[in-house]
Amino acid sequence: MQAKKRYFILVSAGACLLLLFCFGGIQVPLSRRSLSRRDGGTFLPGARWRRSAGVVEPYSAGEQDPKDDANELRLRDSVPEKPCRMESCFDFSLCERNGFKVYIHPQQKGEKMSESYQNILSSIEGSRFFTPDPSQACVFVLGLDTLDRDQLSAQYVHNLKTKVQSLPQWNHGKNHIIFNLYSGTWPDYTEDLGFDIGLAMLAKASISTENFRPKFDISIPLFSKEHPRTGGQRGYLKYNAIPPFRKYLLVFKGKRYLTGIGSDTRNALYHVHNAEDVILLTTCKHGKDWHKHKDARCDKDNAEYDKYDYREMLYNSTFCLVPRGRRLGSFRFLEALQAACVPVTLSNGWELPFSEIIDWKTAAVIGDERLLLQVPSTVRSIHQEKILSLRQYTQFFWEAYFNSVDKIVLTTLEIIQDRVLQHKSRSKLMWNSLPGGLSALPQYSTYLGDFPFYYAKLEQDRSVRSSYAVLGMGCPPFFSWPYGECFSGMVTSPKFTAVIHIVSPLVSQSQPVMKLLTAVAKSQYCAQVIVVWNCGKSLPAKHRWPVTSLPVIVIEGENKVISSRFLPYDIIRTDAVLGLDEDAVLSTTEVEFAFTVWQSFPDRIVGYPARSHFWDSDKERWGYTSKWTNDYSMVLTGAAVYHKYYHYLYTTYLPASLKSTVDQMSNCEDILMNFLVSSVSKLPPIKVTQKKQYKETMMAQSSRASRWADPDHFAQRQTCMNDFAHWFGTMPLVHSQMRLDPVLFKDQVSILRKKYRDIERL
Repeated sequence: MQAKKRYFILVSAGACLLLLFCFGGIQVPLSRRSLSRRDGGTFLPGARWRRSAGVVEPYSAGEQDPKDDANELRLRDSVPEKPCRMESCFDFSLCERNGFKVYIHPQQKGEKMSESYQNILSSIEGSRFFTPDPSQACVFVLGLDTLDRDQLSAQYVHNLKTKVQSLPQWNHGKNHIIFNLYSGTWPDYTEDLGFDIGLAMLAKASISTENFRPKFDISIPLFSKEHPRTGGQRGYLKYNAIPPFRKYLLVFKGKRYLTGIGSDTRNALYHVHNAEDVILLTTCKHGKDWHKHKDARCDKDNAEYDKYDYREMLYNSTFCLVPRGRRLGSFRFLEALQAACVPVTLSNGWELPFSEIIDWKTAAVIGDERLLLQVPSTVRSIHQEKILSLRQYTQFFWEAYFNSVDKIVLTTLEIIQDRVLQHKSRSKLMWNSLPGGLSALPQYSTYLGDFPFYYAKLEQDRSVRSSYAVLGMGCPPFFSWPYGECFSGMVTSPKFTAVIHIVSPLVSQSQPVMKLLTAVAKSQYCAQVIVVWNCGKSLPAKHRWPVTSLPVIVIEGENKVISSRFLPYDIIRTDAVLGLDEDAVLSTTEVEFAFTVWQSFPDRIVGYPARSHFWDSDKERWGYTSKWTNDYSMVLTGAAVYHKYYHYLYTTYLPASLKSTVDQMSNCEDILMNFLVSSVSKLPPIKVTQKKQYKETMMAQSSRASRWADPDHFAQRQTCMNDFAHWFGTMPLVHSQMRLDPVLFKDQVSILRKKYRDIERL
């Protein structure tokens, strides 16, 4: 009888529980992961969450979040039925009318704004994407500071929901991009921004793979307020030293969180520290109440922590540990990249910066927090050649995408542009090969062979394809070629186009430009001659031009607009451009030798007249000199060969303000082109065949008063250099002492054996 009663009570209790559960009397808390699986998509950062009994759960539809300023944010407003994708939450039609343009909402009066966010907005305003007209825009950026969404921060902007929704172009966030570095607050540090982002894209630091919406959001690096807006420092790997090992194998120095998020890994680092080549240092001494949580190891850790200098460790270690902090990202990541210290990330679930385009396996070691004790043995097993490759890629990625706010913002916008203009998007090879995606504009071309940077890569690929062809195996399976068969012809074009800039009227058949036209047209490598007529006088009659074997194409440029010599003219069909001033004095042999040298250095300027820059410590500014020395940093485009892509970059990439300065002074366009090419290639130009009589001969034979004799000429050029350096944020010019002369030049051998015989007679 007693047993029957017990069974009856148990069955009754079970039935009651079942009824309560079915009719909503009891709700089972769901973790983020379970909610994500139930909804069939990724959890969105716009939702608000709380921690209850150790389980992260959403606020119910009718329950208000006490942390919300407006106290009106609801779960159903933040989590749509399906996560956003470009196809579902982006209006492509806005980009079809006017191209990829970015509009910044006006800053609201009285609203505070951090220096970092001001730098972001300034970078957008200074880019070629910016438009002040919202009707022309494809993408919109808030004029309200969203970088720091930690409610305890002094930079926190209150009532963002109301302020954002009042914007006339908000449109539920469609086509908007929101920049954010910090979100959530103590003690949970969730990824909640404190307002409904709607259909907007997030450019967010420390974003988790669980909350990240692929091909919609963008993971950006966590950078400090001291991060430079423009320019940025070069990486610290100066030479390819072999072996690549440094004083330390693995280092870390940072805070040790005694409790809460991020404490597990950092509290265990002492197990791996050996005080020899693995130096992992933590300190408890941070925060106002660290004494309250002090444990038995704190005093010893603090004493060891103070023995080492962080910078010295950073620059003298092969690997740098990057464990998660309170948030997934860390300042250590960018610091390690700059120092050529290979990052070893221990931050499970962190979507690495710009993961959509960057192959981080080439520059970092992605670790697992649960396998901390295996990290030393793992990095010890990496071969020296691999370490050197990893360190080289840290420098490439740092300088290409991360060393300034400008680079971070431009990379973010370029990624979105590639999504919008998919038919013109860059390949991952372009993003992960020097000089990087920011310098390979897809509006110019998406074919590697059209750029001056990838000839070596294409040559390697061609040799592989040749091997396949010889073996009768067809095309290699890992190649994808947009044009023609897999076995193509020459990588570089075998000819050049001469572009001669003329600013003086033709009054005599003995003018240097007449002889120059004849000499250039005689070259076996010359495909065509283009004359940019910038004289302001009417064109001379056809019979006044010299008779040449090649047709001379004359283009009338706008008077006093000397930048017109660098316009990307459609009639230029060759890769190589021979830029010439009207008073240049070159023979056919000299022209051919310069072009031959250029074919080995297609990403640089190769030519004759060299100049140099220097730092004037007395005036604290850059100086310009034309003195003949063994050192130079510029080769003037008045007699030089370069790739036609630089015409396109000069015209579309550089701001109108710099080109306007050049045109107003009718000076410095050659310096600006040198700045541009060196900033892209990170290399000096190439000087060929020392011609010490170049300047004097030019002055003697010119029919007009040479501008080189003008005392204001050098003063203007020094002013230009400092204006250009200010815009670039750094001095991109690189000094060189290399000069290339013809084979067997001045050797005591038969003249018939010399390839470039006429140069010696000059």
